[in-house]
Amino acid sequence: MSSCLIFTFILLLCLFSSSFSSSSLHNATDENVTLRPRHEIQKLKLIREHLQRINKPAVKTIQSSDGDIIDCVPSHHQPAFDHPLLKGQRPMDPPEMPKGHSQENESHEDFQLWSLTGEFCPEGTIPIRRTTEQDMLRASSVRRFGRKIRRVRRDSSTNGHEHAVGYVSGSKYYGAKASINVWTPHVSSKNEFSLSQIWVIAGSFADDLNTIEAGWQVSPELYGDTNPRFFTYWTSDAYEATGCYNLLCSGFIQTNNRIAIGAAISPVSSYKGGQFDISLLIWKDPKHGHWWLQFGSGTLVGYWPVSLFTHLMEHGNMVQFGGEIVNTRPDGSHTSTQMGSGHFAGEGFGKTCYFRNLEVVDWDNTLIPISNLRVLADHPNCYDIRGGVNRVWGNYFYYGGPGKNSKCP
Repeated sequence: MSSCLIFTFILLLCLFSSSFSSSSLHNATDENVTLRPRHEIQKLKLIREHLQRINKPAVKTIQSSDGDIIDCVPSHHQPAFDHPLLKGQRPMDPPEMPKGHSQENESHEDFQLWSLTGEFCPEGTIPIRRTTEQDMLRASSVRRFGRKIRRVRRDSSTNGHEHAVGYVSGSKYYGAKASINVWTPHVSSKNEFSLSQIWVIAGSFADDLNTIEAGWQVSPELYGDTNPRFFTYWTSDAYEATGCYNLLCSGFIQTNNRIAIGAAISPVSSYKGGQFDISLLIWKDPKHGHWWLQFGSGTLVGYWPVSLFTHLMEHGNMVQFGGEIVNTRPDGSHTSTQMGSGHFAGEGFGKTCYFRNLEVVDWDNTLIPISNLRVLADHPNCYDIRGGVNRVWGNYFYYGGPGKNSKCP
């Protein structure tokens, strides 16, 4: 009789324990399910608030073959004019061009995939690539969406940034110009990018760094694909809290209705095949002090208002040309993300990427050839650079590389 009672007691205890454990597990799971949606809802709320700020009402929308949506936004409603220093302003009239600037061989503005539709934005509007929820969900940080990771020194690979660049310093620079060969380098992961650009720099490589940047980039995280895209960037505090890519924050003021900053470039170069380059000019308007950007031989894209900057209110103290990649060291080894064409500089024309006809703008608003170009590759076994001078290309260099290889493990 007693053994029967003991058995019954143990059975009831087991059933109670099992029920308690199941109930506890169920409650814990419920809490996780409840917490997770709350976090996701908050994140989506932040994203939608941000999208409302940067995606302005459009008078016309154009669908690109690569999936981009281009909104034609009245120029006085563009994101720049949300900036406290720019509220109520309207785009400036075209500035005085630098002396020595050639208007020959006028460039075509249909160098982007979206423009191949034959549609353009009406006068008085500007084309803006629409940012989507998917774009922002890919970002490693919603709050830092559209911004570069802070880079401490020009010759540093801090945060995994690696470079192969030509540069000049030691003088006062009021602009820069170059033609940049366009390729489609392989990018290994969505958290990495590969770009080729011009930098106009002032201040030190500390918290007060000012930069103005323009060129092309492949960035799966920012754009969701591997197309090379025309881009701009700026910062006035070493990539900390100010500045962004393209029109993803208040800053750059666009004046052109046929070029979409952030849109894909077409055509691009191919190995041993056709070569394509884009010519970019950045210069400081001597009358108002704003920093203007021109594409090709005569197409003004827009300008960075001088009020955005501290050191660049006056002039630059360094100009840089070249390539940059991000190396996240997947699996503990160097990334296979390519720079330029993905081939080393020694392979030459048609096989490796180049910058040609390098010039700077001097104090007298005159374009002059660079005379003291230095070249630097901070990881030469992964990406290298070789400079030269000739009568057709003036100052030029080849650069790039495959990333991970037997000498770059």
